[in-house]
Amino acid sequence: MTGGRQGETLEDLENTPAYRKVAEHLRALHEPAFGRPHALCEPRVASDGGRAVVTGVVLDELTGLPRTAVYAAVDGELRAVSAGRGSARWARFSPDGGTLAFLADRREAGVFQLHLLRDGGLGEAVPAPEAPGTVEYAHWSPDGRVLLLGVAGRGADLSSGEGSGSNSRRNTERPPWFPEVEDEDVDAWRGLWVYTPATGTLDRLSPLGLNCWEAGWCGPDQVVAISSGEPGEDAWFTARLSLLDFGGGVRKLLDSPVQLALPAGSPDGTRVAVVEAVCSDRGVVAGELLLVDPATGAVRRIDTAGTDVTQVEWLDADRLGYLGQRRLDSVAGIADLPSGAVREVLATKLSCASGTFYPQGAFTSDGRVLTVQDSYSLPPQLVLSGHDSREVLASVADPGTGYLLSVAGEAEAITWTAPDGLEIDGILCRPPGEGPFPLVVNVHGGPNWAFQNCWSMRYPWVPLLVAQGYAVLNPNPRGSGGRGREFAALVVGDMGGADAHDILSGIDALVDRGIADKDRIGLIGRSYGGFMSSWLVTQDRRFAAAVPISPVTDWYSQAFTSNIASWGNRYLEADPETPGSLVHTRSPVLHASKARTPCLNVAGALDRATPPGQAREFHQALRAHGVPSALVIYPEEGHGVRAYPAQIDLLARVLRWFDRYLTSRSAPRPDLGA
Repeated sequence: MTGGRQGETLEDLENTPAYRKVAEHLRALHEPAFGRPHALCEPRVASDGGRAVVTGVVLDELTGLPRTAVYAAVDGELRAVSAGRGSARWARFSPDGGTLAFLADRREAGVFQLHLLRDGGLGEAVPAPEAPGTVEYAHWSPDGRVLLLGVAGRGADLSSGEGSGSNSRRNTERPPWFPEVEDEDVDAWRGLWVYTPATGTLDRLSPLGLNCWEAGWCGPDQVVAISSGEPGEDAWFTARLSLLDFGGGVRKLLDSPVQLALPAGSPDGTRVAVVEAVCSDRGVVAGELLLVDPATGAVRRIDTAGTDVTQVEWLDADRLGYLGQRRLDSVAGIADLPSGAVREVLATKLSCASGTFYPQGAFTSDGRVLTVQDSYSLPPQLVLSGHDSREVLASVADPGTGYLLSVAGEAEAITWTAPDGLEIDGILCRPPGEGPFPLVVNVHGGPNWAFQNCWSMRYPWVPLLVAQGYAVLNPNPRGSGGRGREFAALVVGDMGGADAHDILSGIDALVDRGIADKDRIGLIGRSYGGFMSSWLVTQDRRFAAAVPISPVTDWYSQAFTSNIASWGNRYLEADPETPGSLVHTRSPVLHASKARTPCLNVAGALDRATPPGQAREFHQALRAHGVPSALVIYPEEGHGVRAYPAQIDLLARVLRWFDRYLTSRSAPRPDLGA
């Protein structure tokens, strides 16, 4: 991998000051929590509010991926609910609260199966019969007699938010010369199964040839699912809402010109809730809340007062709970369907995304909601909130989080005006002292996602850069979630158009306010943020350095190499066979002659969503025009860099790149530990 200067290589950074600095930073952050959760997600609460559980993300050392474990909140502490090796997640209380179901990969890493822990205690769980694949979710029936399992077969696609690639591990028993074979994989489908604890039987529910991306109960003897006739990731974007019965029947309930997700039927089977949204990624959903009558197909929209809904849960047959994002805020509410009244239980500037993409939580029968709350200055904590109450059940705060708070500066919500007069939101993270600072613009993925004020801004490079004296702008340009379907759809047919000017105008605003140094502006972003980091350097020469990660740089080759190719064509509203369409005019590689910005191009070799050839194309196009460029491809990573020590290496390269090109005029800065 050749760097941007003649004769320079970027092969090994382990003995460089940048690598040591990053390693020391991560050890100071994570070592105090080794063996204990440092992040929380998937909060669940018994219907009476008496017990709460949460999935904890655990590092035992800075090697490999973190594991997950299920914890109960007991007397202000988090206690593991069950022994056993491997990872555990997705805990769900039975309707009577007597049994806790969860998923664990005890037999084979990454292959999750159902386990049951009875009598509400802590101890050893009993495994259910093994499903043919990996169980992605489990839901108790309203009467508590059976569990619905969503099972992904071996080789099923992972979404880009999960890291892309597939759920199959490499076969290390094959010889090194053995080819990669891509063919129709009959095992790569997602199906529905039903487990009956009383009899110990596991039965298939969904028919062969129907791919069920997600599902929920609709009364005790029917299931609603987001389904398609193909298993590939691209098929999700046109999936429909279907009703399945125990006799093998499948009936379409709803199609949509955009995306459908988060299906949930009422306990009595008379209503189906589903979210309709403009989505760029499976699992990253924020949109309008619909009610569908399964008998007639009639659709009713629920007014959530400007909140984009990101999770739904039935409290009973007449009350529907939801969580969502409204601009930068997290919101939880309950819709009383007979009266039409909607009451907000929670509205906070804290993030309730639990380290995931959008707010999530769980409701009690009396209308309280359990969430994981955090902000840039508040480590994640498990909170049970009522309309006029708030109880912190547990927190991950420790000396490591205290260290990060001491070096990561502060965050504030800001707004500015785009060239067409539209108000744009963002989160500015900045070090102490007076500006102007060197500024790095951190562009989020999607494009249909949105920043909130959250712990580390969900990207580990944000507090790292702030600790080194950079300000970091995290913008929510048009296309972001939390501002309604029309705002999200503004990016469709215009990727790299007005949304690019939203970002450029945010930089202008920070320069005008004396916060950013106009001569020291950098870009970083992953996925769509990687595309935007590549695109902007071809449209504007103000940038001193850029780090596109998992980017799209050539929409034409993307259309024939990605597992979400048709999504890109739809969002561009263009046909790659048509010369001069947006497939061509919005591809950074075809504008590389205009670029002057040194770029560190990063990709994962296992990425199916934005294959590594995208980063390579831009690297080679820049080099052909004499622009400093480096290419870094991680052989065991997919969409993003998640495992250690690869993440240490990435952060070291990011820090060194920006230090090289953005700080030549800056005064010396203290080390991270200062």
